[in-house]
Amino acid sequence: MSSLTDSQRKHIIELLEQGAELPLDYKHLLFPPERQEYELVYAGKKREEDILAETMGVPLQPIRAFGGNGDGWHNMLIFGDNLQAMKTLLKMKEQGRLINPDGSRGVKLVYIDPPFGTGNEYGPANGEISYSAKVQGARFIEFLRKRLIFIRELLADTGSVFVRLDYHFGHYLKVIMDEVFGQHNFRNEIVISRVKRSLRNLTRFNVSVESLYFYSKSSNYYFNNPETSRRCYYCGAEKEPQWLDMVSPGLRNPPERIIFGKKYLPRRGRHFTFTQERIDELAREGRVRINPDISYYDLNGNLVKGRPEYLQTESVPVDNNWTDLKGYAFTTGYPTENSEELLERVIITASEVGDIVLDAFAGSGTTLAVAEKLGRRWIGIDCGKLAIYTIQKRMLNLKSEIGNKGKPLKPKPFVLYNAGLYDFARLKELPWEGWRSYALGLFQCQDKPHKVAGIELDGYRGGDDVLVFNHTLGGGVVLDYGFIDDLHAQIGSRIGPRFFIIAPAASVAFLEDYIDKGCTRYYILRIPYSIINELHNCDFEAITQPVDEAQVNETVEAVGFDFIRPPKVECEYFVRRREGGGTKDAVVKIKTFKSEALAKGASSKGNLETLSMVLVDYNYPYDPARKGKEPFPPFQLDAVFFASDIQAAGWEVRMPFDLLGEYIMVIYIDIYGNEYTEVKASADFVENIGE
Repeated sequence: MSSLTDSQRKHIIELLEQGAELPLDYKHLLFPPERQEYELVYAGKKREEDILAETMGVPLQPIRAFGGNGDGWHNMLIFGDNLQAMKTLLKMKEQGRLINPDGSRGVKLVYIDPPFGTGNEYGPANGEISYSAKVQGARFIEFLRKRLIFIRELLADTGSVFVRLDYHFGHYLKVIMDEVFGQHNFRNEIVISRVKRSLRNLTRFNVSVESLYFYSKSSNYYFNNPETSRRCYYCGAEKEPQWLDMVSPGLRNPPERIIFGKKYLPRRGRHFTFTQERIDELAREGRVRINPDISYYDLNGNLVKGRPEYLQTESVPVDNNWTDLKGYAFTTGYPTENSEELLERVIITASEVGDIVLDAFAGSGTTLAVAEKLGRRWIGIDCGKLAIYTIQKRMLNLKSEIGNKGKPLKPKPFVLYNAGLYDFARLKELPWEGWRSYALGLFQCQDKPHKVAGIELDGYRGGDDVLVFNHTLGGGVVLDYGFIDDLHAQIGSRIGPRFFIIAPAASVAFLEDYIDKGCTRYYILRIPYSIINELHNCDFEAITQPVDEAQVNETVEAVGFDFIRPPKVECEYFVRRREGGGTKDAVVKIKTFKSEALAKGASSKGNLETLSMVLVDYNYPYDPARKGKEPFPPFQLDAVFFASDIQAAGWEVRMPFDLLGEYIMVIYIDIYGNEYTEVKASADFVENIGE
C-alpha cells in the first residue's frame, strides 16, 4: 500500500463508497506480484504496476469501414503504437466488448513477430549512428516486456501467446516471459525455419532456424495438437514412408510376438510397440517386414538375425520441430513476411472458430489473413503506414486456401482505426457530447459528471476533478487567464491541489501548461497532446516512419497523440525514355516536401528532410464524376519508394509507364505518418519533358 499516492488513495475511497469496481490499473498497486526466484535485471526496467498504470490509452478513431458500416462486432486494423492501443483494448475487455464463443473475456490467441532488435547500424550520410546495438539491448528487452505485460492482461484465461524471435535476444526473452507469464506456464520452444542464406565462406555454422516461444495464460488453456504428414517445405512433396523398429523402451507382458509364424522376443529393456492383434493387422496390410540386414540380441541374450519392422504411413502428432514449414513467404513484398502455413498451425493449435486472435506487430498481415480463412475474428496493430496499406490490400484480395491459393475470398467486415494520430476534421464534426466523450477518453479520465460549488464538471483523472472546456459555445469563447480567475473564485476552496481542464490548443490564449492559483494548480490538457510535456516523465514522441527498407522493422515507441497535418508537396510529372529509346518511365519529380507536423523538431527540418516514402496504386478506379464524394475506392498498394532511394535518384519517383492505368493514386508520407494524397491521370505525365 505504500506505493499509492494521496490522489490514488482518495480515488479508491470514492469508488468504494460508490460501490463501483476498481480499475484494473490498481490491481498491481494493491496486490503487488511476488518477487521471482530469479529475474533479468537491467537499466530502465520499470515495475509492472507502473507500466499498466502510466501507459496512456488512446481512443480508436474509425477511419474507414470495409464490407459493412462498422456497427456490431467487426475485425479491427489499428494504426498506432501497440502499447497505447492495447491499453485501450484492455478497457474494452473490462467492458465486456471482447468475448469469445465460450464466454471468456479477452483475446484467445496472440501471435507476434516483433523486430528482432539486432542493432544493425543505420544513420544519415554524415556517418552519425542513429540505431545501434550498443543502445538497443536493454531498451529492446524492456520494449518487449512492456508489451508482453499488456498481452498477458488482454489474454483470456484459456488463452496463449506465441512470440517469434531469433538467436540474438531469444535467451533474454525466455527469462522475461518466465517473469511475465510464470515459468509454470511455459509450454514449448518451437524451432522454425528462417530464410536460407549463402553457405559460402562461413566462419561458423549456418543459422538455419529461429525460435517460437509458446506460453499460456494459465494451466487451463485451449490446445489442439494437429497431425501432419510431414511434407518437405522446400519442394512441397510428402516425405517418404519410413520402415521403423517395432520396439519401444520399457517392459510389458507377455514380451513375445508371433510374426510370420515365428516367435520373436524384444531386446533387453524394450517391448514390442504393438499388440499381437495390431501386428496381425499391419501384416495383412503389407506393412510388416523382417529386415535381413539388421540383427540384435533378444532379452534372453540370443542373437536374432533379421529385425521386425513396420511401415510408418500415418500422420503423426506435431512436435516442437516445425522445420517442415516455410518460416517466411514473399507474396506481398513486405520484409519478414511470415508464411501462411506457419500461422495456420499456430491458429489451429491454440484457438477455435470464432475466437479472437491478436497480432500487435501485424506487419504484412499474415496472422490476420489466416485468421480470416480459418473463421477466427482478428485484431491487428501496426505503427507503420507501409504495413497498414499492405494489410489493406491483402485483406481485399484474399484467396480461400492457405498459401495464397484457391478462389477469391471476401473478408468479413473490418474497420481501419487511427490510435494516436487523429483526423481533426472528423472530430470537429462531432456534436458536443461526442467531443466531450472523446476528450475524456483521450486523457484516460472517468466520465462522471458532477457539481462542485454549483459548477458542472465532467469527470475525474485519478482522484482529481476534470472540466472539458466547451469551445463550441457562441461568441468565439477562449480559455484565458480570466476564465481561470473566475473558475478559481467559485470552486478554489472546494477542490484539491490539482484540477484539469481539457481544451483544444487553438482555444487556449496562453502558453503555460498550468496556472497556479492559491493552493491549486490548474493543468491545461491541450488537444493535440504534442505540446504537453510537464505532466510526464518523457517528452511527446511521434510515431516515425522509415526512410529505407532496412528501417521498416525498427522499434519505435510513441507517447501521446497528435492531429493529422498533411505535408506541403509540390511535384512535376513527365515521361522520360530510358537509354536505348524503347521503354518509358513516368517520373514524379519532388520539388517541395515539408512536414507540417507539430512534433518536436519537425519545424527545424529543411525541404525534403521529412519525406518517408511514396506509395503508388498503378490502376486506381477513379471516377471524375464522383470527385470529393465518399465512399471513394480503397487504395491498393502496388509499389513503395523509400526516401533514401528517391534521394539517390535525384528526388525522382520513376515508374514503368506501361504499368499505369488511366488513373493512379499517389500517397506521400512524412516521417511522422502524415499523408498527402493525389490522383493523377496517366495523361498528366507530359511527354518529352525532362529529357
